[in-house]
Formats: sequence, C-alpha cells, structure tokens
Amino acid sequence: MRLSTIDIGSNTVRLLVADVLGRATWQVIDQDQTITRLGEGLAHSGALGQASMARTLAVVSGYVERGARLGARDIHIVATSAVREASNGRAFASAVEQATGRRVDVVSGEAEARLTLRGVRYGLGALAGPVLVFDIGGGSTEYVLAEGDAIRSMVSLRLGVVPLAERFPFPGPVDEPRYRELYGEVRTRLDRELPATIRTAHVAHLVGTAGTVTTLAALDLGLRHYDPERVQGHLLNRPTIARLSARVGGLTVGERAGLPCLEPGRADLIIPGIAIVMATLDQLGLETLRVSEYGLREGVLVDAIERRYGSRPRFDTPRGAD
Repeated sequence: MRLSTIDIGSNTVRLLVADVLGRATWQVIDQDQTITRLGEGLAHSGALGQASMARTLAVVSGYVERGARLGARDIHIVATSAVREASNGRAFASAVEQATGRRVDVVSGEAEARLTLRGVRYGLGALAGPVLVFDIGGGSTEYVLAEGDAIRSMVSLRLGVVPLAERFPFPGPVDEPRYRELYGEVRTRLDRELPATIRTAHVAHLVGTAGTVTTLAALDLGLRHYDPERVQGHLLNRPTIARLSARVGGLTVGERAGLPCLEPGRADLIIPGIAIVMATLDQLGLETLRVSEYGLREGVLVDAIERRYGSRPRFDTPRGAD
C-alpha cells in the first residue's frame, strides 16, 4: 500500500511518499521539500499574506498531484503553526481542500509535538533513558520529553525562526551585540516558558529535527549535495555548532545562500535557528545533540499505518545513528 504525507509548515512544505510493507515498516518512494515562507509577516499582521498563501497553495497542489501520480492511495495533509494561529488560517486550509480535493488537518501544538516524537522515534530507533526532542519551526518550536512510549512533558512555544528573522535581520555579517540580544531573548523565553519538568530534566539524549539542525549537520559533514542518510543520526557538539555559527555568521545573507546544502530561502533563518539551538543546550546544560532527518511528516505516516493496521511500525532498528 502506498501512502503520502504533506506537512505544511510556517516556512517549509514537506512531501513524503512511501510504500507500507505490512505492519512493520515502510520504504520511501519519493520525498521533497520547498520553502514557501507561509508565515511571512504573520507575527506583525496576524494573518497569512496573499503572496505566501499563493506560493504555498501551488506547492501543496503540486505535491498532491505528485503523490497521486505515484499511486498513493491516501494523501494525509497536516498544517501547523502558521495556519492554526492566523486569523485567516482556516480559510486558507479550506482553499487547499477545495483546490486539491484532500482534507487538511490543522493540528494543535501538542499534536504536532506528539507526531514529531513518533517520527523521530521511528527514524532513530529505541534510545535508552529520557529523550528530549525539539523541533525548530518557522512559527513555533516544540519540545517533547519522553521515555520509551511515555510522554512526560510537551510544549509548543510561539518561538519560530521566521518572526525572529524579521525582528533580528542580519543582511550582512552578524553583528555580535545584535546576536547577543537575539540569543538573550530566546534564552529568556525558554527560561520563562519551558515547563519545569523539561527545564530540570536529566536528559540522556537531546534530539533536534527540522531545517536548522539538518543544515548544520550537512555543513559539518561537508556535503556538496544534501544526503538524508548521512545527516540522519549525526552528532553535533557545542564547539562544532559554535564553529559553524562563526562560519555562517561571517557571511552576508547572499553568501550564506551560496553555501552547499543551505537552501537560499533559509539563508536569513539559520542565524535565529542557531540561537535557539545554543539556547536550548545552555538551558539544559548539555553539550551534544543528535540530528533527526525524520520528524512530523514521518510521524503522520506512523499514525496512518497504526490506524489502518491497528499496530505501529517497529522502533527497534536505528536508521543512520552513529
């Protein structure tokens, strides 16, 4: 059985098409992602802009057609922070439904966190001890503390790289005082808004997913072309992240856009993304994080398989872990 999932994020739309091999696992047939910047200007206006909606609708419609052309029986579309928070978010979701003939599930922050955890666990396999997963998105960042199947705590913060980049632009090389102001705001938000159960947790594994951390992994690996298999499970420590931060921070936004594996649409977002990564490490007193290429769209697929078969895929075989 062939299924497809589409994740409409505040910055990026992601596609996954996979063959479900019985109850246990799946094989990826096609995957892609496109930066559409759906949440552009949302923090200021409270609404999705016409241009960003048009860009996103075109990409989602193309992905639906692509999944159908590849023979996907079911196409599951989820929308996250930008759509659930915008005053016209529901209207945009309805427009997508009308254009594609497919239902759009606007998930809550808590549901987004839960689904992201499921995708990460499928990709990395069983990790012993408490695991904290964080997903840096365009409009929000989710944190999920779990041990095995048990979720101890989760939170979705309205802390995304798109509004941060709009408030703290770095068109040229990063100005250190301005970066410290950005970092200080992120750290203050984490200290104030993370639940105590997460702030004080003794975490065995910190796992990051989504564009900031996967880009950092690709840069650290020196990839000329993005390779999800090599990125998956890669370990990043604090000195490495600091080195990469200095590297990208020393460039103009145009020069950043020319770096291998750093999509041009992410060139202005990587600096606030790094600030969230570093603030997270500092908040928790940790030195290392593991990168997960798997995330929300894979979690949606796990849920779809479970609903169809009544059992979830295996989590016992790590994929790409060091």
